[in-house]
Amino acid sequence: MSAKKVKLIRLSKLLKVKFIELDLKGNNKIEIISELVELIASSRRLKNKKAFFKAVAERESMGSTAIGNGVAIPHAKTKGLNNFILAFAKKNGGIDFEALDGEKTFLFFVLASPENDVGNHLKILAEISRLVKDKFIIEGLKKAKDKKEILRIFGTFEKNISY
Repeated sequence: MSAKKVKLIRLSKLLKVKFIELDLKGNNKIEIISELVELIASSRRLKNKKAFFKAVAERESMGSTAIGNGVAIPHAKTKGLNNFILAFAKKNGGIDFEALDGEKTFLFFVLASPENDVGNHLKILAEISRLVKDKFIIEGLKKAKDKKEILRIFGTFEKNISY
């Protein structure tokens, strides 16, 4: 019997140019979360922006999604969403997002997931975690000057992974 190969979800298929922000303005965790929720809401697929904000804030209150190395992955499942929405944003200069390593957070991946699709929600979070383990990817994302460059970095990473 052979082991079943897990199908990974390609982040480059989820992330769209319109869901990338290269210069977050917020100066504290709540302001940053608010901007990230607005970015997700720009999809017009999010039924209840307030409920999603509350869900992300509640998730953060359980423990910061800032995983270290300048990266945070705020996320929540929400009612009325039929498909995943992934957004990416940068905070130039970084911000205290209560990271596990105590360092500033510069890069934010925010994920809105359908309420009942826990399996794929976890797969996407795992894929983001794989992406940001690479210090060259992190540096590339920090230095990226335009949105298409961000998408190229995602695509290059995925080309080097066997699916």
